[in-house]
Amino acid sequence: MKTKIKGKYVMGYDGVDHVLIENAEVVFENDTIIYVGKSYSGQTDKVIDAGNALISPGFIDLNALGDIDHDILHLEASSARQKNLLWSERYVKEGHREMMTAEEESFKSLYAYSQLILHGITTAMPITSVHYKKWAETYEELASAARHAGNLGLRIYLGPSYQSGIRVVQADGNIKIYWDEEAGRQGLERAVWFLEEFDGSFNGLVRGMLAPERIECQTEESLLRTKQYSDHYQVPIKLHAAQGDFEYHTMIKKYGVTPIRHLYNLGFLGSKTAIPHAHFISGYSEAKAGEGDDLALLSETDTTVIHCPLIIGRHGQAMESFAKYKQAGINLALGTDTFPPDMFQNIRTGSMLSRIVNKEVKDSAYSDFYRAATLGASKFLGREDLGRLAAGAKADIIAIDLDGFHMGVIDDPLRTAILSGTGRDVKLSIINGKVVMKDRKIPNLDLKEINERAQEYFKKMKKGYLERDYQELPENELLPPSFRLADFIE
Repeated sequence: MKTKIKGKYVMGYDGVDHVLIENAEVVFENDTIIYVGKSYSGQTDKVIDAGNALISPGFIDLNALGDIDHDILHLEASSARQKNLLWSERYVKEGHREMMTAEEESFKSLYAYSQLILHGITTAMPITSVHYKKWAETYEELASAARHAGNLGLRIYLGPSYQSGIRVVQADGNIKIYWDEEAGRQGLERAVWFLEEFDGSFNGLVRGMLAPERIECQTEESLLRTKQYSDHYQVPIKLHAAQGDFEYHTMIKKYGVTPIRHLYNLGFLGSKTAIPHAHFISGYSEAKAGEGDDLALLSETDTTVIHCPLIIGRHGQAMESFAKYKQAGINLALGTDTFPPDMFQNIRTGSMLSRIVNKEVKDSAYSDFYRAATLGASKFLGREDLGRLAAGAKADIIAIDLDGFHMGVIDDPLRTAILSGTGRDVKLSIINGKVVMKDRKIPNLDLKEINERAQEYFKKMKKGYLERDYQELPENELLPPSFRLADFIE
């Protein structure tokens, strides 16, 4: 089965970098691209005319939102209130429980993955919150996630998270790590079990990975065994590190070195390791201690940094800077991390923050971030068949509509799409040669019904914060609305 997609612009790949071709077409046979250029001379079975659109490789989101976003409740909480949104030590000691049913935990990934597809993400490495979990992700919810991804046609890298500790708030308001090392060991074994069962399933769309939770909640034993399993199974690792004040200074107090140096000393860094965020490093403007050159360690080990500019910008921080990391020779990828899972917003925000820090456009342009969301991500995955439109690559293709009045005049099509567009301007998504979304519709999925179910899930998740708050504040204090609610105005 040969299919041709033609459009006003095609973002091709010349073996080194992306190149723009006007009035061009992409031809794929089954799941593989066989031609990118102006006029294919062979016969095709089907033609899709995308019209005034930019035909692009799909985005690769290496820190993709895999659930219903809890950060909606955190993003405008004051610094004094942030600790109220963590678990209280009392709650843990009294016997915390799974808040959601197995059915609800299965549903959340269906909702999240549908959102990813609608936003033009064709390969995802998800993250889900443990804020409302008993401890970490279960095998069962990840098995459901794998099935949802496979049925939707989403290319995905999956593995249940695990941790040996969690941050809790004591009665006096101080934060500490509450440890359960046996839970961490069991979680890692569960992750290996998942790898053995699901890696390569659904015709290769579902691949395995190892997902230890944030660094301050990991023992050295857990990190070392994770690296051993990664080497044995040849699967990637994703570990959140160097992402905040509490983590950074906790690690320095415990080990005497920065989080990145700690990972380097353990031999944990490397080409199969990716660190989401990694902006709170030695020399960072908010770091009160820590010596050495963390950027040099990341570059030396060929470790990938997954930059998530939208969520860290929402919380008043920025990488210092994307351009500096790029110039240090670090492989950079992007992650959306939060809702909406919109790569357009992340590229726009990331470019802006980097230019504020660097006072220079060089290495902070939209094109630099676009490369991170395609070529940088595919390099980390070891997949030269992803993140590009070229003969031999997988047919993971999106069409970005440029016809909308809100797009304005078109200068450079990529620059225009990022400047004025959003993920909602993606009108066609093809993954592995299969149309998974067209004209904002996903086959065999009732988006209205799914959204209604998601709203009920969110309401239940929100109420869980009231149980865990160390001060047991009423809802209107813990989670206040933007404005006072009123029945009438006198």
